[in-house]
This record gives sequence, C-alpha cells and structure tokens, in this order.
Amino acid sequence: MSTESDIRAFLASRRAKITPQRAGLPAYGGNRRVPGLRREEVALLAGVSIDYYIRLERGHIAGASEEVLDAVANALQLDDAERAHLYDLARAAAKRPRRTKRTRGPVPDSVLRVLESMADSPAFIRNGRLDILAANPLGRALYAPLYTGNAPHPVNIARFQFLDPRGRDFFPDWDESLNTTVALLRTEAGRAPHDSDLTGLVGELVTRSEEFRNAWAKHNVRLHHTGRKSFRHPAVGVLTLDFDAMELPAQPGLTLTAYSSAPSTPEHDALRLLASWAATEDTAPPTGPDPADSADRHNR
Repeated sequence: MSTESDIRAFLASRRAKITPQRAGLPAYGGNRRVPGLRREEVALLAGVSIDYYIRLERGHIAGASEEVLDAVANALQLDDAERAHLYDLARAAAKRPRRTKRTRGPVPDSVLRVLESMADSPAFIRNGRLDILAANPLGRALYAPLYTGNAPHPVNIARFQFLDPRGRDFFPDWDESLNTTVALLRTEAGRAPHDSDLTGLVGELVTRSEEFRNAWAKHNVRLHHTGRKSFRHPAVGVLTLDFDAMELPAQPGLTLTAYSSAPSTPEHDALRLLASWAATEDTAPPTGPDPADSADRHNR
C-alpha cells in the first residue's frame, strides 16, 4: 500500500461523490467529464490555489497545515471517519516509510477477567487487522464457525468472510457486512500504512477475492462503535444483535466488542438458546504455535 497512491485515490473518490449542486456551486450547462466536482471547484471551495490542490491530490500532502486539511475536508463534505482518515494519511506521508510488524503480545490478564465476567453477552477482543485475540465462552460460541476446520491462529474475521465458503452464509446481510469489513481494514491501513501483517492480509484478500478487491478500490472508511449485526449461526439460526465496540485506551489498537439484546425479545431468546448450545459444545479455539499469544494463554 503506497501512501501517495492512497491519498490520490481517496481524494479523487471523495471528489467524485460531490455534485456542484450539493456543494452549492452554479450548475453550469454542457457535459462534465467528471462525475463530481472538478479539481478547480474543490480548490475554490477550500480557498487554496488550483495548483496547490492538484499537488495535494497527487499525494504531496505531507506539509499541509491543519487549516488546509480542514478546508479540504469541508469542501469535500467528509464525515468524521473520512476526516480522520485524511489526517491519518497526512501523518503517514509526513513520516519516513518504515515497514513494521505489529507485535501480537498478550492481552493483559485484567482485561481477560473483564471479558470472562461478561457471561450474558458474546464478547471478544480484536486488533485493527480483525484478528480475534480473545473471546469469552459466549463469544466463541457465536463465532464458532471461525474456529472450526483448519483455521489459522488467531482467527481473522476478514479472511473467514472472504475466503471461507461458509462466510457468505454466516453473514446474511452480505453486502453491508462486506462493505463494513473492508472499510474497517481501509481505516486501519490509514493508521498503520507500513504494518506488514496488515499489508500481507490485504494483499492476500485482494489477490484471492474479487469482491474484496472491488470494495477495497472504493477507498471507503468508517467508524464502528455501535449498531446491529446479523449472523446465521449453524446451531441456532439467525441472530440479530446490538453491538458496542470500545477501544482499550491502555492497549492501543485493541477493541473490545460486546453483543447484547433487549429483554423479552426474539433476539434475547435466540441469545439464550446460543448460551444453552455453548454449554454443551466445546467452542474453545485451537491452540496456536505461539505460547505468548493472548488467545493461547487465555485458553490453556
């Protein structure tokens, strides 16, 4: 993943989404060669010269001030996730490229105890690459298909979704789930553009999945803090649950996600059925080769 090419594609794709009418510009007659705003129109709205904006869109964004970035974000009507992504790209461009490999150290025991205490809610801890590093028993039960077969360790939500034939069935709201997964990985790529683990995963998915490749090329990003998600579980059928995702401030890059349902609802009944099934099944994840890995430690 090249930061300059990502900047070019991201700004061009956002510019293509804004029509002159939506931007409050006069709707000139004649054919337009671009579906959205022209570069000169973005420059006008942002209050910068055309030449300077062209340089920004070509990826030369490292020296741009916060005021310029905010002006461009306002001109392109970026949402909170897109605005944060633009700043991430600018920070990445300002640093000397250095390939790193994010370590997969153990999740602290205190966090694991909190996870285990959430007995009535499926919950797990993931990193930005969408590896599940630890899960409570109900969380392992919910994601049971990811732990079966010859799954790599730790299990990875994106790899299962796009490369395992069961992925499409497990996520019934396929298009929404697909776009969410890709947008989360694209967001993480802006934060950690030189993370070799992440780059390797994206390269694998781009090579092996046309659906991932097409969605990745859209450069969509998103924040993923709360919402509803559906699963088609092989033992209990379709569950649609509320989720809340909370970043762990003391463990940068890790997120705790918990699912829940309102009492006296069909979803709550389905969750109780899942808990009953989990009590009779061995849903512990397989032991991996790395004894320092948190999930391995957690399930010894």
